[in-house]
Amino acid sequence: MHRDEARTIKFQLAHWARELADADGVVPRPSKLGKGGVTADDVIDAPTLAIGLAPRADDDYGIALRYRTDVPRARAIAEQLAEQAGPSVDVRRTGRILSLSGVPTWSGMPLPAEPAQGETGRIRPLRPGVSLAHVDVTAGTLGAFVVREADGDLFVLSNWHVLAGSPSAEIGDVILQPGPADGGTAPEDRVGTLADLVPIRPEEAMTVDAAIALLDEPQADLEYPVGTITETVEARGGESVAKVGRTTGRTSGRVSAIELDDVMVGYGGLGAVSFDDQIEIESSTGGPFSQGGDSGSLVYREDGVAIGLLFAGSESGGPNGTGLTYVNPIWTVLDALGVNLARSTARQASI
Repeated sequence: MHRDEARTIKFQLAHWARELADADGVVPRPSKLGKGGVTADDVIDAPTLAIGLAPRADDDYGIALRYRTDVPRARAIAEQLAEQAGPSVDVRRTGRILSLSGVPTWSGMPLPAEPAQGETGRIRPLRPGVSLAHVDVTAGTLGAFVVREADGDLFVLSNWHVLAGSPSAEIGDVILQPGPADGGTAPEDRVGTLADLVPIRPEEAMTVDAAIALLDEPQADLEYPVGTITETVEARGGESVAKVGRTTGRTSGRVSAIELDDVMVGYGGLGAVSFDDQIEIESSTGGPFSQGGDSGSLVYREDGVAIGLLFAGSESGGPNGTGLTYVNPIWTVLDALGVNLARSTARQASI
């Protein structure tokens, strides 16, 4: 079906899914946190479905339905919606979806026990894919270099839960490369300071998990790993993509769903946070596309055009059960922070 038609059906199914869930009692939404005694646990246990568009051949779309295996009622609702949607529906079970970074003890997916395939050591000049984190976070990934047109200063782009990691984080906090879990210490491994962020608010539907850090020294390798990435594009589904991350290194995948709403992501002490308009990636190899510690990676098409910022992943689902990866659309991230992908280092970018 055409994309606009698929969107209409998506919204109809989302409304019906909430009605089915309401039949079992009031279904807590993130917006109801703290109201009427609704807790973070209530939101996590609610039979919420993520619903989006599933790419098919020749600009054709079906409906993507994602449900969590740890919520029994969600499966029953997904089956009812799938029967209504017909053969154009793509139903997958995901297990829990978690922010993919080693973060403070109150939040996130722990770093994998096995040795990382990516770069966890001290790397100078800085480049995408290396270990990076707030001084009080364990380790995430440096995704890209960005600039603000007003001043031309060079920043690194990653996730909120990598560069801030806590509601108590403040602008000016120290950022380390490598991250503390990989041996980074202050002041020896300081590379910059937290400069701006999009706060994670569990009571709202979020669209991005993003932050930037101002570099102390504007030395950076913008060419790694596929040349300087300066162009962005809206994901349409089915694209072959890649990323380079702290844990799994360089991996390849395919955009398996777009415009996913109600993606419930676990943030430990913050509880579950709902994300709308997200991109889903499945691995195109035998291993996972991402694991804990890959948060903040830039996801790009094979031709070196950016499509999104990696922030979360599921415990199951996807080819070979290696999980599915969730990505913020890159244009949403850049717009939220008022930055552009860097074309050159330091103030040369604004000249």
